[in-house]
Amino acid sequence: MRDIKAKEIGGYLEMEQFTGEEYYSDLYKLNLGRTAFILLLQNIEHSRVFIPRYICSSVVDSARNAGFNVVLYDIDEDLKPVWENADAPSDEDILYLVNYYGQLKEATILKYRNLSNNLIVDNAQAFFDRPVEGVHTLYSPRKFFGLCDGAYLATDIDIHIDALSPDSSLNRIKYLVGRMEESGAEHYSEMLAASRTFADEVPRRMSPFTQNMLKGINYEFVKKRRCDNYRILSELLPSDNPFTKSLPECPFAYPYMHKDGVSLRKYLADKKIFVPTNWSYLINVMPEDSLEYRWSSDILPLPIDQRYGECEMKIIADAVKAF
Repeated sequence: MRDIKAKEIGGYLEMEQFTGEEYYSDLYKLNLGRTAFILLLQNIEHSRVFIPRYICSSVVDSARNAGFNVVLYDIDEDLKPVWENADAPSDEDILYLVNYYGQLKEATILKYRNLSNNLIVDNAQAFFDRPVEGVHTLYSPRKFFGLCDGAYLATDIDIHIDALSPDSSLNRIKYLVGRMEESGAEHYSEMLAASRTFADEVPRRMSPFTQNMLKGINYEFVKKRRCDNYRILSELLPSDNPFTKSLPECPFAYPYMHKDGVSLRKYLADKKIFVPTNWSYLINVMPEDSLEYRWSSDILPLPIDQRYGECEMKIIADAVKAF
């Protein structure tokens, strides 16, 4: 926040300061998930970072661009890491696990914590999964809420983030306000432009705007609404795939698998039901018979977030069935 000595008194009113509590008020508050990851790497002694191939390219690129030695590993149909004995991580390496759609349970995390002294869990798709003791954990709240930046980091390492400058959301928030007052289509290009600026970001403290917004969220409502919507879609559109094996603590999306996911995604877009392609770059770089290719192409993360209810879930299900 601003220095009290420089604080203006009077004049026009600013945005209200919310008085609620953040879900993770005790964690490190940073500007982005990828920069929180880089900051963590800078504070851990290690030789290499083992990262799954099935992940957003920004995670791998950020680590490499920061000068770290990255080893990519495969995962199997059960979402378990696969590596040859010669390429398995050692005690001097970092193992990075992704909690895909909230499928990574505490017992599994503890198993890998025993394997690697330096374990990082990426909870970008599992905001409500609490960090496991002794495990570095990353959160990207903008994946779950209407925010333009922000991240949380759970770690036992003493990181002096007060030395970091604060981030600013001022030049990123227009598309959020635009979607509230107009339509997403009218401001989609602004969202993309804001996202492109992230590639050049360095670790900073969370912006005052984002931290304030996180104090104004009704987390119990969000959790219940997402769980209810997930349940409805899972009944209307059963989908047996690796990302629906267990019920998430609070779902990120409903991962529906279809043999022609590309065409279905386009069909839904024509119906104004917009479904992203998670990590679409993998479709261009991975073999067509690979799991990464198939998952990126054919897994549709259907929206189940807190903006919607039973009516919208039925509209989505009817459209998928019509296709």
